[in-house]
Amino acid sequence: MPTIAIVGRPNVGKSAIFNRLVGRRMAIVHEQSGVTRDRLTADAEWQGTRFRVIDTGGLTEVDTGAPNEQIAAGIRRQVDMGLKESDAAIFVVDITAGIMPLDHEVAGLIHRWGGNVCLAANKADNPERDDLVTEFSELGFPVFPVAALHNRGFDELMHRLLGDLPEAGEEVVVKRPVRVAVVGRPNVGKSSYVNRLLRDERVLVADMPGTTRDSVEIPFSVGTGEEARHYVLVDTAGIRRRGKDETAVERYSVMRAEKSIDLADMVVVVIDAADGITAWDRRIASGALTKGRACVMLVNKWDLSKVTQRKFAEDAKIAMAGLEFVPITYASAKTGYNVRRSLETVDRTADQARQTLSTGVLNRALGAAFEAVQPPLYRGKRLKLYYAVQAGHRPIRFALFVNDPKRLAAAYRGYLINTLRKRFGFSGVPIELSLKPRSGRRSPGSVGA
Repeated sequence: MPTIAIVGRPNVGKSAIFNRLVGRRMAIVHEQSGVTRDRLTADAEWQGTRFRVIDTGGLTEVDTGAPNEQIAAGIRRQVDMGLKESDAAIFVVDITAGIMPLDHEVAGLIHRWGGNVCLAANKADNPERDDLVTEFSELGFPVFPVAALHNRGFDELMHRLLGDLPEAGEEVVVKRPVRVAVVGRPNVGKSSYVNRLLRDERVLVADMPGTTRDSVEIPFSVGTGEEARHYVLVDTAGIRRRGKDETAVERYSVMRAEKSIDLADMVVVVIDAADGITAWDRRIASGALTKGRACVMLVNKWDLSKVTQRKFAEDAKIAMAGLEFVPITYASAKTGYNVRRSLETVDRTADQARQTLSTGVLNRALGAAFEAVQPPLYRGKRLKLYYAVQAGHRPIRFALFVNDPKRLAAAYRGYLINTLRKRFGFSGVPIELSLKPRSGRRSPGSVGA
């Protein structure tokens, strides 16, 4: 069984994160004597993946009033003990405090260890604090804003952390399933599409209670062995326009669909071919992208369409203005037309949403973009890029360290994002650029699409 250690300097909320995970998913099964103090471990299961978590909060209690050398030594012992028998780690920092010298100390130890790590920027109690995560990207790990006291951000963190962890004794690593929320207006054929997809793929289907009251999640796999693709489909009720005459059931249906989007890796927006892409369809897709989820538009009932795909695509460019990067696929749940190919589109989009660009590759691409087209002048000076790192997923977030974030014009922002799309794909994947002055700890500017 894989083991995850929670590490970090004192007073960043390691134990609070452990307690949050225990309260939601885990049952404490035993305490295991440590070298200096008892360490608390717990077995857990998160959406089908079993693992063990170690709370290092009780390891080698550090006197924060001691000299810096003693504090650093205590941190080293704490981290070393936590990582010694672990396969992955949650590196906890305090988003409200910024990067402290001891955070760098812990980061260096983790880098030398070399395991799978996600950085949890704790105390991100509200979305307004999320922009502060860009500072922590310089520590070299994927950063996720979380709030242990408010149960915020843990689904995304755990999805990423557990993605590549094998069960003990397994020879074949089973990849974490892609969670796909199938959403759309009422009566566009969402359930019919899901049913046809499952039948055509001849998969074993099991119903499993979802995370939102009466939702039903449908896990299934396509293929076998290392080539298998694993999914969890979440079929939702139709998302209606809200009005004064809507019923409580309709309001709940909208809330349930929105929650499904929150918990998904990506979203398939089903539309009716006869209606084309309506303003409400676009709004649903835009809402998913705003939440940082990759998105695919699926045109259902294509067997009833009276226009060609070329004509439909031309009209879609107008209807999806500003969201042209979202792929469109055509299918018929009734006849089975293109159902398999639509799943291939989902696969490609999910893979692109999982991309992690190395710092070198990213900086070469952005450097070439700056050389090809210079930024416009702002008060007589141009934006200068020092370096960039990938700071997170869902959305794909890049942190750019520059001379002055205010010098980034909206048009040049769009140019940089389009350049990244052309170079690396990111079809259907939202991209956010977070700008931060190279000197100073705060005042990041955030722009995205």
